Amino acid sequence: MSSGKRTVEWIKSVLIVILASSALLLAWQTGFFHNAFAAIPFFGNVAELMRGAAGTTEPSVASLKEAARPLSIVVTNWENGRFGVKYDTDARNEVYERTSSIIGEALGSATAPSEINENEWRSALSGPGVFFEYITPVRLSVLNGWLGAPMPETAQDIMLRRVFIAFGDERSRLYYQDHENSLFYGADTASAAGKAQELDIYGANGAAFAFETGIAGSENAPYKLILPGSEHPDVRVAALESAEELLEIAIAAFGHANESYTTYYSGADTLYCIGTQFNFRVFSDGRILYRRTDGLPSEGEGQELSESEMIERARVIAADSIGAASGVAEIMFESFQRLGDSYSVFFGYYITGGCVYLHEDRPGASVTFNSGMVTEIEVNFRSYAFTGEYTRLFPERQALAAAGGEFVLCYSDTGAEILQPFWVNYWF
Repeated sequence: MSSGKRTVEWIKSVLIVILASSALLLAWQTGFFHNAFAAIPFFGNVAELMRGAAGTTEPSVASLKEAARPLSIVVTNWENGRFGVKYDTDARNEVYERTSSIIGEALGSATAPSEINENEWRSALSGPGVFFEYITPVRLSVLNGWLGAPMPETAQDIMLRRVFIAFGDERSRLYYQDHENSLFYGADTASAAGKAQELDIYGANGAAFAFETGIAGSENAPYKLILPGSEHPDVRVAALESAEELLEIAIAAFGHANESYTTYYSGADTLYCIGTQFNFRVFSDGRILYRRTDGLPSEGEGQELSESEMIERARVIAADSIGAASGVAEIMFESFQRLGDSYSVFFGYYITGGCVYLHEDRPGASVTFNSGMVTEIEVNFRSYAFTGEYTRLFPERQALAAAGGEFVLCYSDTGAEILQPFWVNYWF
């Protein structure tokens, strides 16, 4: 989705939410919508990747790191007690560490998937198993790399947000929904019963899928995880380093630490950095724009990189730059886009399961590739800390009724020092 379109949709969403909120205020005499993750461990250094050297091979499945973790995880134990987590980053990470290998092994040992009907999918969700939901769709070939287990070639191009492994006494079964055509698929997989027994440590905590609630609007977001509780943390925007210090971080992260360059200021708030093969612009609000200036490889000399590899290289760039200063926020993969011969990978900030909307709809980071080479980068340095205060929002069941479909927790970082959470409609 283009930046302009995303901005328009975001503004429309906020207006829709505010109108729905007004109706609820009159009906329930209470408040609802306001006006519109411990970090994932990242590894690696981007210095060699930035040069796009010929002969570089795609990382093995085992070497890829997840560029995003699920926004929501649901564990249903053998007693059909359901435990869900999405607004507690530490708890989410702990559950992920216990369950990601189960999902990975299920993907790796699955037979060729076949189309199923939605009733079978819903029936499976009601029984014991593990459910992952990502914030935005991820290609299955990319997810395979993150979880370390490839699926049959016929399924590699499927885009999904939700995947579920259903436990059985004799066998387990893998399920997922194709985001692009909304069809559901199932595949037999090697039994994970042994590991599944370990998940009985998770008792029911009131989690439910929207389709199980019978709430108006649930038909438009049937597989959204609904949790009890209504308090979410307020966040302080921490002071940034100086432009010179941010430039130093970016130069190292982008692989130019050992190269010569000159710097100068243009006006009062823009620092320029000029090297023999690159230039930077550093703005006082933490935004940095980078461009290579040595041209693209000659025809036949460039690399053919897969989507997985471009996302992995972009992940390392984001991790070594904005990820080093993000405070309590996570840096999460959001989208992969193609424009002509160029490919761009986008990352955003997330705090306790809530997305952060940056001023002017800027990305947390965007990395553009052309002929296998990183040619442009935009990073927006932000640092967040919890204030210790909480904002009470409408519970998710009432939020679902007001939104009439998908909604997410959001923080709007457009200039204020203190950010308060709010609900907002969101179309994926």
